[in-house]
Amino acid sequence: MKKISIIGAGNVGAQVAFLATIKELGNIILVDVTEGIAKGKALDLQQATPLLQSSVKIQGTSDYQEIKDSDIVIVTAGVPRKPGMAREDLLATNAKIVKEVVSNVAKYAPQCILILVTNPLDEMVYLAKKISNFPKERILGMAGALDTARFQMFIAEELKCNPHDVLATVLGSHGDTMVPLPRFTTVNKKSITELMPENKLSGIIERTRNGGIEIVNYLKTGSAFFAPASAIIAMVESIIKDQKRTLPCCVELSGEYGYNHVLVGVPVVLGRKGVEKIIELPLNQEEKKLLAKTVEHVKSHYPDIDKLLR
Repeated sequence: MKKISIIGAGNVGAQVAFLATIKELGNIILVDVTEGIAKGKALDLQQATPLLQSSVKIQGTSDYQEIKDSDIVIVTAGVPRKPGMAREDLLATNAKIVKEVVSNVAKYAPQCILILVTNPLDEMVYLAKKISNFPKERILGMAGALDTARFQMFIAEELKCNPHDVLATVLGSHGDTMVPLPRFTTVNKKSITELMPENKLSGIIERTRNGGIEIVNYLKTGSAFFAPASAIIAMVESIIKDQKRTLPCCVELSGEYGYNHVLVGVPVVLGRKGVEKIIELPLNQEEKKLLAKTVEHVKSHYPDIDKLLR
């Protein structure tokens, strides 16, 4: 059975462990620096396995050495947003956390596929790439799958249709400059632009961009975790089962879409090796401008991250 390590036993990490247990994706190591948190949640989840009819083994620890030889490591550790905060407001605090975490991942699980979840997502994937020096197919960020799911759900809600019938893609950063693509969005093979007036569609795009903060504003002291965890599991399952699913993820571009050495969300094929292919969509001029804006936004934070590495 595969070995999956989850670093950060908060709401997202614990929910990822729960879903991975239900799907029996692998044995789980749950890590948290706060003594007892990971052990308690792991024991609770292990006691649920007879009821879930799962044979997965779950271990909680605060010792990074336990992640040795992991096939996949998922990093959810970090400080969540509060009302009024942008994801970028977390940059300095979470960069220090991710720096320590990824240094330990590179030390104890150098052959793993590394999935970052910590915000600001695109910047944290860049930081992790610099620290780990992992090949680009083995380091990626979860964001696009979540943003796309939100976009799909809002469309289905407006059209009163099954969310499964909505096919959509969101490019770019996990933030205000993300790029939902109406031209590549269909419902039962019909273009969304034919099914919805422009003002309604614009409202849905804006709500998608603010999907995270909408939940933060309701929760007050936390952020989303059911949908993010589900997006992570979709990625992990595609990798472990070699499903070759196409999902938007934050990855390093090497000429795709006209960019090099920038990490941003694009559709990729996920299989046993990690990122097996980057899908290049034929963007029009307006879509290219929006993608350029999101790329420049992400790159503007690279100098601050580079300073942390000196």
